[in-house]
Amino acid sequence: MVGENKYQKWLDLAAAVDAWRPFPRIFISTYIYLLYLSFEWFIGLEAPNTQQAGLISVVIGAGAAWFGLYVNSGKKE
Repeated sequence: MVGENKYQKWLDLAAAVDAWRPFPRIFISTYIYLLYLSFEWFIGLEAPNTQQAGLISVVIGAGAAWFGLYVNSGKKE
């Protein structure tokens, strides 16, 4: 009994979830879907104004920042 960790299965599960990174993947997938919907909406406008163009610029810029954070996150060796 000495030396056994009763929480080892939980630690292994936590390590597996950390390796899979499901939450950032879900967030980036959701962003890509919303970006697609926003792009389709913007392209469908007959005469987009500057406010609508600004909205799309913010959506794309936020995605670039989010993707940069996702790519640069993770374990540092």
